[in-house]
Amino acid sequence: MTNAQTIFNAVGAEAVLTEQPDLRRYLTGLETSFGYVLSDKNGNTFYTDTRYLEGATAALKGTDIAVKKFEAPLENLLKGYKEVAVPLSRTTYPMYKRLEDANLKVVDSEKAFENAMIKKQPYELDFICKACEITDKSFGTLLTRIKEGMSENEVAAELEYLLRKNGASGTSFATIVAFGENSSVPHHETGVRKLKFGDIVLIDFGCKVGGYCSDCTRTFLFGDDKKHEEFKKAYAHVLKAHMLVKEKVTDGTTGSEADAIARGYLKEHGLDKYFTHSLGHGIGVNIHESPMLSPKSQSILKDGMVFSDEPGVYFEGDFGIRIEDTVTLSGGKVISLTDSNKNLTVL
Repeated sequence: MTNAQTIFNAVGAEAVLTEQPDLRRYLTGLETSFGYVLSDKNGNTFYTDTRYLEGATAALKGTDIAVKKFEAPLENLLKGYKEVAVPLSRTTYPMYKRLEDANLKVVDSEKAFENAMIKKQPYELDFICKACEITDKSFGTLLTRIKEGMSENEVAAELEYLLRKNGASGTSFATIVAFGENSSVPHHETGVRKLKFGDIVLIDFGCKVGGYCSDCTRTFLFGDDKKHEEFKKAYAHVLKAHMLVKEKVTDGTTGSEADAIARGYLKEHGLDKYFTHSLGHGIGVNIHESPMLSPKSQSILKDGMVFSDEPGVYFEGDFGIRIEDTVTLSGGKVISLTDSNKNLTVL
């Protein structure tokens, strides 16, 4: 049974209509820029245009998803229904209005997607593990290629080349490379700053395999100019917070409890006020999805979930540190899927 049928059964509506690219990917396994998946009691159909018909037909052969050419307008697909489910928070008002104007009762499919996607199936975990293997391998090679005078953009380009060379289909998100003072901005926009001896380097990156993401951050020194004692002390504390999460999170821990493990340790050392984001987030088809690991999260972490463990501290205008792995829960324990060296590296 495909994910499309699973979602239809869970929603319980007369029909389920899905157009969002990430959710469409989850249902069909295909990366497409256009199309609709329509599910009802008679089955599931992927409607798309001529750009994808041949590929989709071949890819979905033997599954319970038929492939047909889309013929506008959308309302033609929905004739005969009185009720249709869509992910409401992801649906634009014009689309919602079209459905209403077609005299359809509109219900929400979003919770069914969240419940299904939050726990990874074996094939999904396989894709994520492969993405994480490529992430580790590519980063290891990158460290041998970083040279003084390279720009942030050049380092990002080299890393993205390595990710694709090693088998990734692309990046999970825009690669972040931050040198020196730029590392104090958690989501710095990679730019033209050139690397100098003694610089702190923060790299946040990930790749996709089979449509599934990895996410990893490493912080290190490009040469030791003996001017980074405070950085080294803070790094040791961030690493300890990161490892404590892996040691203490179990099946049944809430997202807020997991966040508190790292945040509480950093508070003991006067660093909690510099930890300005949440501990982590779910990872799958999307780089950010459920569960959330944050101070207010009531998500319950369960075996089969994949999420990030990424404590960080940021000193405005000076430096930042983040250490992040993609992890999963298995047998009630945290298993790290990205696992390149996290001890402080000095190139």
